[in-house]
Amino acid sequence: MQKNVAVVFDSAGTLLHMYRVAKDMGSGQIITGIDSTGLVAQRKGRALIVLHTEPSVVMGADHSMRVSDFIDEYGVTIAISCASDPFSVDEAYDIIKGSELRISDILQVVDRVKTRCPNIFYVAAGIIVDRNDYSVPYVLSTGGRLFHDTKDTIEKLEERGADIYIASGDSMRNLKQLAKCLAIPMDRVFDIATTREKERIILELKGKYEKVLMVGDGMNDILALRAADVGVMTMQQGDERPEKLMKSANVIINYIKEVVDLIDGD
Repeated sequence: MQKNVAVVFDSAGTLLHMYRVAKDMGSGQIITGIDSTGLVAQRKGRALIVLHTEPSVVMGADHSMRVSDFIDEYGVTIAISCASDPFSVDEAYDIIKGSELRISDILQVVDRVKTRCPNIFYVAAGIIVDRNDYSVPYVLSTGGRLFHDTKDTIEKLEERGADIYIASGDSMRNLKQLAKCLAIPMDRVFDIATTREKERIILELKGKYEKVLMVGDGMNDILALRAADVGVMTMQQGDERPEKLMKSANVIINYIKEVVDLIDGD
């Protein structure tokens, strides 16, 4: 027998207010307030790569070390968080290996995030690779803290009998902290979820629940928003969003707490 309602949340920009910084590797310019998935979506053949390692490990490495050497020497696993079209990990690694990206480039953006947000929930770093010219156009860092109404929203949804899930492009290291803070069981948390993976999660849950809501705010949520019974786009992060993404949602809200009203309105 199907359960009643499942609500699936993206994390960055949806449950967490994000501060994002990128370094343009061509010009050396530091760019603030960026949308990481938007940078990927700007051009076909791009992917956002995450490093599965603690920030302290990166900080402890030789700052002049090439990132590809760091990956090899420390046995770091890399994964694709999102891509503008199909991309393999091996191809991403080859692009990084062919670049002059250094640990110092990663630390430059991480330090900017940590300085700007001293009370941040977590800090993560990523690398954007581009197969068109076999380059690393950007290295970026993000930091997040809970929106003021996140915990209250989750509690109220659970009081109404909804099962809460997280499907995010973030690493499990960061999501464990978030899930623990919000008391969400780990078997309902999906990490390094690409656009297609989020869609698959929604479709599977639709076989178990009478209604599935997807709540997100980025281009990597677009297929999940379309697949859900109710696709909910939140504007709480405050960034501009592409019209294509906005049209993919059934409902657009300004604050995450409005999801409770959607459940109550059934």
